[in-house]
Amino acid sequence: MSIENILTSAPVVPVVVIENLEDAAPLAKALYNGGLKALEITLRTPVAAEAVKLMKEAVPEAYVGTGTVIDRATFEASVAAGADFMVSPGVNDELLALAKETDIPFLPGAATPSEVMNLASHGFKFLKFFPAEAAGGAPMLKSIGGPLPQVKFCPTGGISLATAPKYLALNNVVCVGGTWMLDKELIANKDWQAIEALAKQASEVK
Repeated sequence: MSIENILTSAPVVPVVVIENLEDAAPLAKALYNGGLKALEITLRTPVAAEAVKLMKEAVPEAYVGTGTVIDRATFEASVAAGADFMVSPGVNDELLALAKETDIPFLPGAATPSEVMNLASHGFKFLKFFPAEAAGGAPMLKSIGGPLPQVKFCPTGGISLATAPKYLALNNVVCVGGTWMLDKELIANKDWQAIEALAKQASEVK
């Protein structure tokens, strides 16, 4: 399993925040059944690592990874949870060293040409572009693609159903990360059918 396989499994990677553990399994099923094969669970809540385990059990065919991996603690929590991949908003020396110690695919974040060049020099061909909209959006990524065509991206941050096609049209974008299919009210009401419909809509974005 490579980060390329994971990122090319669907055009959109949902960036999931789990507040209530009981939502983990049905939410994973709704997203997967809607066509989103890779799920990024952010480690921003106390139940996130446990949610990863429950989601993997509920949908063993899905790629269930962790996001907001920012230090040794979140890295080790991801490994312990059995994450299929890990995503960071940026990198530091500690994370780079840890990433080299594991076989788990790692998607580090970058927002500038210098950061992209640095990560490329460490062998990373796939990066998260974050925060996408705030960091210049699709025009910025298109510009980076000129001198650095060998690096591909999963832009995340402020992307919507309306703006996703602009990114996906770029040669150096393999997928986008988003939260628009994770309507908080629908999740609170446990309307998994509606979530699945939003996921299906996202999975068909071109």
